[in-house]
Amino acid sequence: MTNLAPELKLVKYNQLDVIEITHPKCTAKIALQGAHLFSWQPVHAEQDVFWLSEIEPFTQGNAIRGGVPICYPWFGAGLGEPKEFPHGYARLTAWQLLSHQVEQDKVVVELGLNQEAKVKIELGDTCHIDFMHLTHQPAQLALHSYFNVGDITQTEVQGLPTTCFDSLTKTQQAVDSSRKIAENVDCIYSVESDSSNVIQDNAFQRQIEIEHKNNSEIVLWNPWHRAMSAMNETGYQTMVCVETARVHELLKQNEQVSVTISVKYTV
Repeated sequence: MTNLAPELKLVKYNQLDVIEITHPKCTAKIALQGAHLFSWQPVHAEQDVFWLSEIEPFTQGNAIRGGVPICYPWFGAGLGEPKEFPHGYARLTAWQLLSHQVEQDKVVVELGLNQEAKVKIELGDTCHIDFMHLTHQPAQLALHSYFNVGDITQTEVQGLPTTCFDSLTKTQQAVDSSRKIAENVDCIYSVESDSSNVIQDNAFQRQIEIEHKNNSEIVLWNPWHRAMSAMNETGYQTMVCVETARVHELLKQNEQVSVTISVKYTV
């Protein structure tokens, strides 16, 4: 960790070690706990692409509320795992910095979770996260991306399937392919691998493009008025989660799941 390139700096956010990245193409922040990317702002972007709770305490053993939590090796209670780790232990565990590389157009950071998993994060004009499951034991995964939007009531998520499993009602629902959110939403969409979505963020006058690779689900989530830990009562107004997931189709050894995120302004 002492031989970091000048573009990378290790700092402390309360109890957590964080790598701050300053590069001609972007700025970013990655917490070693959870290999958790919680900020990425390309130089052409006027706002951070990821949402982070204004009251995030950055404490050990508590998942960061925002950015891209890595939910692994299970998601929810789908594999019957301990309730104290509702989305797996990976996001609560310190990962090791395996390598980093600074190039003219990007920074590449690779982190490992013992011999279980590794993640490669490439940051520049675009953000690419590549997760690899290393063990024989089947696992679930969600790259639980929180996106920063100007106003949830002026936001539309496009390119979704027209059916989903509603986790709130535990029923299969017919829905529009473009979703405007005006209430608590927690939907799991089954998709063909290599799908994509667009977040139309009218308040910030931008589009966030999300390309999922080797996923079997997309999860759409916004808690609306529901009280959440490390999140104030108005936090839902400026965020939406569009998650890259493998929930029902379990990961096998050496399988990879990726997401590529880009942003463009519409005016």
